[in-house]
Amino acid sequence: MARPPAPTDKEPRYGFPAPLWRALERRPPPGMGSTRRWRSPLRGPWLTSIFGLVLLVTIPIVFLTGLLSYAAYGPQFGQAIPGGVGWLRLPHFAWPTSPAWLYQLNQGLHVILGLMLIPVVLAKLWSVVPKLFSWPPARNIAQVIERLSLLLLVGALLFEIATGVLNIQYDYVFGFNFYTAHYYGAWVFIGAFVAHVAIKLPTMARALRSRSLRAELRTSTADTEPEPPDEHGLVATHPDRPTLSRRGALRLVGGGALFIGVITIGQSIGGTARPLALLLPRGRSPGDGPNDFPVNKTATAAGIEPASTGGAWRLRLSGSEQLALSRDELLAMSLHTARLPIACVEGWSTTQDWTGVRLRDLAALAGTPQPSSAHVMSIQQAGAFRGAVLQANQTLHPDSLLALRVNGVDLSSDHGFPARIIVPALPGVHCTKWVGSIEFRSA
Repeated sequence: MARPPAPTDKEPRYGFPAPLWRALERRPPPGMGSTRRWRSPLRGPWLTSIFGLVLLVTIPIVFLTGLLSYAAYGPQFGQAIPGGVGWLRLPHFAWPTSPAWLYQLNQGLHVILGLMLIPVVLAKLWSVVPKLFSWPPARNIAQVIERLSLLLLVGALLFEIATGVLNIQYDYVFGFNFYTAHYYGAWVFIGAFVAHVAIKLPTMARALRSRSLRAELRTSTADTEPEPPDEHGLVATHPDRPTLSRRGALRLVGGGALFIGVITIGQSIGGTARPLALLLPRGRSPGDGPNDFPVNKTATAAGIEPASTGGAWRLRLSGSEQLALSRDELLAMSLHTARLPIACVEGWSTTQDWTGVRLRDLAALAGTPQPSSAHVMSIQQAGAFRGAVLQANQTLHPDSLLALRVNGVDLSSDHGFPARIIVPALPGVHCTKWVGSIEFRSA
């Protein structure tokens, strides 16, 4: 078979005219085009693909749990975070109330797994850093598209990590709404992620088959050899002697991810692991005695005046009938105790024993025994989230309470005295504190 003719200056080479390509090769920008500085013998398609495989399996979980968190906030009632997202809004469905720890699991997994992936992301970027300095940056239109997708992929991923870490510490140093930016950034990232996987999946599969993971885990530093030269430029052309084996590199990255998990998971599961939760926001001892568990917003921050929660306080109920009940009248009703978690979008949660009046009993008292929704309003004066809308299944669940006590004692002011909402699997921000009124609506 005859060989194809060699490209000429009048024919495209690599998709671009040869004179332009050669001119770019001869005049690289400062610092570009040289790979001599990248001399680690560990870099190569196999190690890059190992990190890529971990991200391929775990990133969809982080993305999916983020979308489920959005759905849990009740977009059908206009109270999702963020609000108007146009055609990116998710289909409406009734968020389940069982199991009671559903949202606790969802947000704990979203935040903890997202944090644990930071060492893997950094290792993946380290493994491909020589490609960032290759020159010319693309040989054809397909590579231009690939580079643009990489720009969106890496940029959006770093943006999501940086803003997410700041958010769980309530450190809003950026001058924009976190929830809106994080939501749109997630969609930008997942679009670039899907495109990148479609382009690189065959290459990754070949690289993973090129070496045995079991063999690499048994290879010492002294026996570590560079991978064969590759077309992607990941393997160093002049490698140094190894100071770390690939086994050591994987242990370092895996150990870093595990360490972050250990100092984070306690904020979601509580118990003996909570003292290890060094990343828990807002401190770890905000209350006293039975009320000693995390507080997201204090009564002072919410503008709650002692006079508004004293003897003059009344819970206003409305449905087919309207009435107002004092706290003593509520305490005289049939009370129910349930062990339920409060889980916040930042990933922390706490599980306590709550005692109060079932919401379905209050709905019946208001003449609406089968409400389609319950609109709860707080007496707080400052900040957002002064109320929430509950679905029918959330209102009628036997463990859904207007809580008056916690762990056998009255609620503290910071935890919502004189009354607060507690509903299984409900995002913490919708477990309204300092409740002033509940309106039960029919379909």
